[in-house]
Amino acid sequence: MSTPVTASSIMPSMTRWLWLVLLSVALLGGCSSLYYNTMEKLGFEKRDILVDRVENARDSQNDAQETFRSSLERFQSVVDTPDTDLKDRYAEISDAYEDSKSSAEDVRDRIDKVEDVAEALFDEWEDELGEYESDSLRRSSEQQLDETRTQYSQLISRMHDAEERMDPVLEAFQDQVLYLKHNLNAQAIGSLENELVGIRQDVDALIRNMEQSIAESEAFIRRFRQ
Repeated sequence: MSTPVTASSIMPSMTRWLWLVLLSVALLGGCSSLYYNTMEKLGFEKRDILVDRVENARDSQNDAQETFRSSLERFQSVVDTPDTDLKDRYAEISDAYEDSKSSAEDVRDRIDKVEDVAEALFDEWEDELGEYESDSLRRSSEQQLDETRTQYSQLISRMHDAEERMDPVLEAFQDQVLYLKHNLNAQAIGSLENELVGIRQDVDALIRNMEQSIAESEAFIRRFRQ
């Protein structure tokens, strides 16, 4: 006697199939064209992926703002607590630098992903213009493409401006960590205090640029969702 097919017997198979699909999509992430084709078959168009990645880039910049602020405070706290053991001071700013470096790498990775899908989207859009039979529809689509490219150009420019602002802050953090690594004494701590004015200015400039980039990201997301 055959076993009857029930909903409960089907569900495990469907779950395994879904996990296999998701795993395949994740593995295809290294090959952009295959990844986008697979996602399209699952119902996710490139424009949807672009919006998601812009949101991710925005969120990573929000996180980076907080990380760089916190790192600056940790550098300042080392100067403001003279009774703290010198080794503890070094560990504190070393951790602050590593946190900032990791956050910066995440921002750069998110921006790279935005650029990758945007390039794929615009290439596809450009190719599809030649498939129209209607001149009016083709012109309308071409105008939308030009407007979207302009909006995207403003967005990615803001993102790169903020990305570049991270470098002088990271370099200043790294210099202080390297210097204290070989000069764990009160004089070295004093040199850090002298450098903090310039570092704080760089952090303030970074945060301003990130706020502009975040605002541009949110405006881009709103326009796309309309």
